[in-house]
Formats: sequence, C-alpha cells, structure tokens
Amino acid sequence: MKKVYDIVEIMKLLPHRYPFLLIDKIIELEPGKKVVALKNVSINEPFFQGHFPKMPIMPGVLIIEGMGQAGGVLAFETMPVERRVDFIYFMGMDKVRFRKPVLPGDQLIFQLKIIKLRPKVVKMFGEAFVSEKRVAEAELMASIGENS
Repeated sequence: MKKVYDIVEIMKLLPHRYPFLLIDKIIELEPGKKVVALKNVSINEPFFQGHFPKMPIMPGVLIIEGMGQAGGVLAFETMPVERRVDFIYFMGMDKVRFRKPVLPGDQLIFQLKIIKLRPKVVKMFGEAFVSEKRVAEAELMASIGENS
C-alpha cells in the first residue's frame, strides 16, 4: 500500500458522511485481496444516545455497515480505473455473528478479504476486532453498478 487513506481520502471514495461514515482510516490495502480499516468508537457517536443510555453499546448493524464501507474501498480500488465511476451497492450479508459488545473508547479494526470477484458482484469475508479479539464476522456481497 503506497497511498495514504486518511479520512479525507476515504471521503473521496465513499459517498457516506457524518454521522454515517463509519471508518476513519485504511491501515492496509491490497487491491483484489484484502483491506484493514480502523474505526475509533467515541461516546460522542449519535447512536449511543439511544443504544443504550445506561449501557452504551455500538449497534451490531453499524459494525456490519462499517465492515461494508471498508469493503467498498477495497472493491473500488480493485476495479479497473475506467470502471471507478460505477457505484458499489451493499447487496447482502450471510453468516453474520456478533461475539462481544463494542463500547465507547474501543478501537474497531475491520479486516476483509475478497472471496469471489466478478465484473458486477464482489463477495467478501469480513471480521471486526477490538484488542485482537473478534467481535463480529460476516460474509458480505456488493453489486458493482453504473452510476445512474
């Protein structure tokens, strides 16, 4: 990985914005193979107001969404340059498992690997870790479609 993927670069690649941009940095990226991304979980996240006020826990669906966003960066950087105008749409998830709660102050690490890559569909296996302990895993599918 030669390119720096800080939040500014990530925002050039993903359409998501606050409060729905759920990755802060790409730590490692091998196009066509894998991505490792980081999310700093802060008590200031808007979802903690209601999930849950006396015991703040990051919603599992947002952990999977962060995983999907990291996978979106991997899919985008894997595409040939001429296809990078296409949007990548989250299409499905299988074998989702949540193992431990994610709390304010945690640093969430997403690791995704491409399982299958076709011209219009990509399938990835993703895991989320906090302090090297797996907190979630899933198989994710995305559709690579034209920007319309």
